[in-house]
Amino acid sequence: MAEQKKGKTNRRVFLKRSAIAAAGAAAAIGAGSFWLGSRARVSRSLGKKVIVIGIDGMDPRLSETMMKAGQLPNLAKLRATGGFSDLGTSIPPQSPVAWANFINGAGPGSHGIFDFIHRHPHEQCAPFFSAAETVPGEGFWEMGEYKIPRPFSHKAAATLLRRQGVPFWDYLDQAGIPSTFYDLPSNYPPSPSQHGHHRCISGMGTPDMLGTYGTYQHFAEDAPPEGMEEGGGKRFKLSFEAETAEAQLIGPENGLLKNPQPVAVDFLVHRDRQANAAVIELQGHKILLKAGQWSGWTKLNFELIKSWLVPKLLVPSKDVSGICRFYLQEVAPNFRLYVTPINIDPSAPAVKLSEPESFVKDVSKQRGLFYTTGFQEDNKARFNGVFADDEFLRQANMVLEERLALFDYAVDNYDDGLLFFYFSSSDLQSHMFWWNSDEKHPIRSTPEAQKYFGHIKRLYQKLDAVIGDIADRYGSRATIIVMSDHGFANFGRQFNLNSWLRENGYLFPKDCKSIMQDIDWSQTAAYGLGINGLYLNLKGRERDGIIEPGEQQEALLTELTDKLEAVVDEGHKVIRSVYRADKVYSGNATALAPDLIVGYSRGYRASWDTCMGDLTEEVLLDNDKAWSADHCADALEVPGVLFSNRKIRGATPRLVDLAPSILAEFGLTAPPSMSGTNIFST
Repeated sequence: MAEQKKGKTNRRVFLKRSAIAAAGAAAAIGAGSFWLGSRARVSRSLGKKVIVIGIDGMDPRLSETMMKAGQLPNLAKLRATGGFSDLGTSIPPQSPVAWANFINGAGPGSHGIFDFIHRHPHEQCAPFFSAAETVPGEGFWEMGEYKIPRPFSHKAAATLLRRQGVPFWDYLDQAGIPSTFYDLPSNYPPSPSQHGHHRCISGMGTPDMLGTYGTYQHFAEDAPPEGMEEGGGKRFKLSFEAETAEAQLIGPENGLLKNPQPVAVDFLVHRDRQANAAVIELQGHKILLKAGQWSGWTKLNFELIKSWLVPKLLVPSKDVSGICRFYLQEVAPNFRLYVTPINIDPSAPAVKLSEPESFVKDVSKQRGLFYTTGFQEDNKARFNGVFADDEFLRQANMVLEERLALFDYAVDNYDDGLLFFYFSSSDLQSHMFWWNSDEKHPIRSTPEAQKYFGHIKRLYQKLDAVIGDIADRYGSRATIIVMSDHGFANFGRQFNLNSWLRENGYLFPKDCKSIMQDIDWSQTAAYGLGINGLYLNLKGRERDGIIEPGEQQEALLTELTDKLEAVVDEGHKVIRSVYRADKVYSGNATALAPDLIVGYSRGYRASWDTCMGDLTEEVLLDNDKAWSADHCADALEVPGVLFSNRKIRGATPRLVDLAPSILAEFGLTAPPSMSGTNIFST
């Protein structure tokens, strides 16, 4: 099993943006843009206030049920004062896609994000993360084992935002209207402010120090001797001698080396069985933890280059810092220690996390250290069995408390213009704990499923109280919008799209196990990649394409659509709709779009294996993971929510309508590039 997991990890290693370390090194040595103090901002909003609370994954059905039961009084008051509606989501309803719709006021054809994962067709798949990509640098001197960027070189490694189009806040910025965004998804690296009236901290899509979406490290006596990598984490074996064990935390890859290697931090663990405690000793820190106890944030220093080797004039910063927290799960008989993903240090970020660059540092100076990775609740640790349910719940609640403290800071430092604040808890916790059904849960008994779904309801109530505080504080002095990017649905059955294509004669050979390894492209007509995407092996576009553009292409699209929409599972329709990209997307950013978007019925989703191109023997399988709910279905199955203290006049509001509505609140006309309309006008 360990070897199997390691093999899958190796096949996916190209997806890890480990070159982030090179970009971090470039940032650390002065490459790229910088911010000369804080610019004086003169607000032209004339005191106008718009506050948008983004609650990822908040579901309209559950919201309606709880309002009827009197459990969400503040949201119910918003509904009575202004309005409440379903909010049409994106196709597909994946968070990076949906939030980019919100940002552009237009669909994926305008911003070019279609899934968590895209592919380079000229490389025949070659998956990469859709919202940002790190490009290698040029222009180095070689010095010993190092490669030193030449002074004034503009070709250092850099991570680029791949979202296209114009974000709506640029129009506010140009008009002199201040806007501040906390943890906005689909905006890493943060887009620049041209006029100095926009501030933001990046959210979903922001990597950890390893260049991944979040990789925990777990140390245990019962881990395999050779260690193990698994999706979202690394496991290491600890061996104690006289109750002391030596270990290493794996840090960022050092892109200044000719042969880049990860920078590691050595540490010691001293165990006290009698006290049921341990001391972690690293870089001058001594952290005492009892079993079941979490540490605070700990700073880690990663040395990129020996200080004596290169003059400071050439490399002013020779190291970068990250932050992590330790959780001592068990002392004996099996010592277990969990370490969070190593987050970029907000007080001294190795890469740009905010616009301006000083903003996140100013916040950290006031609030202390905090999570900076885009995915903060570590559902991968629960998914992989490193956390039990209650351990994940505790960690997720710690994230929420940190977010609430940051929210207080945001409100206390808000004067006028636009304030946007994002909460992730309702999404990342719902993936693990949502189950609004009496049907069999993937891993829990019915009472346990109801117990943890009850936690989701309590989470909604906590967020309802936050909304109440904002409404009480600003009353009619601000336009208040509460919105989500999508809703939620149970996920009990999984569908392997590539296995279906193989079974129906569109993908070869018949014993193919992975489109990354053993597929025969000379016979393959179509393949799946990502959660909802299906691609034709189109001649002239794909490297080894065989489908002729035109008549053969059209016939195949129709045939695949009809057959997929006819798939049933014990009488249940598996796929509600299949969408043609050329029918639902418009704009200049469609080059990487899939040909078909598979919209699953409630209760179904793409299988875990098919997302990265692996095939299973069966097409339809039970979901057997703690990840028991999802939203990557048909857009009509999982709409988001929209509340406002202003009357909602639009009959069927959509995510793309919010940007033009916010601009209209400040007296600005939406540009032609926006497909949305003002929800507050008739």
